[in-house]
Amino acid sequence: MTLDNANAQTTATTTTSRRPEWLPAIARVLMGLAFLVFGLNGFLNFMTPKEMPPKDIMDVVGALMKAGYMKVISGAEVIAAVMLLTNRFVPLALALLAPILVGIITFHITMQMSTIVPGIVLLAIELYLAWAYRGAFRPMLAAKVSPGATNS
Repeated sequence: MTLDNANAQTTATTTTSRRPEWLPAIARVLMGLAFLVFGLNGFLNFMTPKEMPPKDIMDVVGALMKAGYMKVISGAEVIAAVMLLTNRFVPLALALLAPILVGIITFHITMQMSTIVPGIVLLAIELYLAWAYRGAFRPMLAAKVSPGATNS
């Protein structure tokens, strides 16, 4: 082991020991539970709004439902939630949920700002977990990669 590798390993150990080990697990489970509930609701419709949203919102949601888009999104949410809850393929689950969260935040910013808080909370958890699992995303962020290249 070279001196640089030893220093990097010591720094990594010191850095991770400062962060509570249970914090990413709690964030992962909370996010998994939220997307499991919302994803299942897309299929079972067990949560009903207290009041009907405005007509323009219902037109958009109705069109997405008619096209089958919402079933695909709900299915992706359930699959990603199971990954998060079982602690399997967590970076893949986070990658699957990222565009869904962008859609959620965009919808609430443009159409229904009054109900944006859960989306903001889930976005914050997503960003925290992406940071906690940043090592898994590092290869995706390489500026140039050759096909078939492996991490060494």
